[in-house]
Amino acid sequence: MSDHEGWFAGLDPDDRVGAVERVRAGGTGTPAEWPDLAVASGFAADADEYYEKLHEATTTAAREQVRERERADDQQLKHGIRAMDDARRTANELAERVAEWAGSRDDDAGTGVAYARELAESTPPGDGGDAGNSGGDADDPGERLRALAARTAALADEADELERFVETAAHDVAPNLAAMAGPVLAARLISLAGGLEALAKMPSSTVQVLGAEEALFAHLRGSAPSPKHGVIFTHEYVRGTPEDERGSAARALAGKLTIAARVDRYSGERRPELDAELDERIRTIRTRGDGS
Repeated sequence: MSDHEGWFAGLDPDDRVGAVERVRAGGTGTPAEWPDLAVASGFAADADEYYEKLHEATTTAAREQVRERERADDQQLKHGIRAMDDARRTANELAERVAEWAGSRDDDAGTGVAYARELAESTPPGDGGDAGNSGGDADDPGERLRALAARTAALADEADELERFVETAAHDVAPNLAAMAGPVLAARLISLAGGLEALAKMPSSTVQVLGAEEALFAHLRGSAPSPKHGVIFTHEYVRGTPEDERGSAARALAGKLTIAARVDRYSGERRPELDAELDERIRTIRTRGDGS
């Protein structure tokens, strides 16, 4: 679009798709009397109609851009890791309910998802059919318990499937971050940041405490010390470092994770030397912590 033309110059007034494309692709370096230009070009009868058409075009363009953003690979990864966490947490909560209920009927009842799976696959007394089938007597508490156990096991299986999806998708979306952090932690960082681009734009000090927001807010209120790390604590380089050096390890890890995220977002090139640099830095920190 020329600086001397209207946004919708030469466009059919009824071409809504074209108007949206003009909004998404257009730009100008100088202001102009856009309503007058729209009227002069025949796109609108008057300024009111121009603003009405402009409002429709801009809101539609924004809606399409949001839809495209939500379909992006990093956003799908974000939804995948959140769904995995939800499925895992719910399965564990249901397993506790199954164990409590089963304990009221059997002194030898077990606990956890493994017991729920065992109970779901067991054969009820006097029944040679599939214990996981919920089509039995709806009034039989034992049948209802086995049905709940079956659903608990199925939800745990779904969490495992989601984890496999996350492990594959993370390497595709952020190969350097996934290699350095591990795919699950990489996905969790992307999710907490809101996307790979948002993560890449964060300073390493923010990446270091992602997931520790409650502790950080408590520190800002003056009621707690500053957190040294957030979810990156699950990385072996932080968790496996002597406690008095964990802050240094967390800073080193966060710094390299930030660089990895930026490379993934803006280049996509695999940079294994980043891993080697981190390995060497952590060795130095741990040697210092050992007093060697």
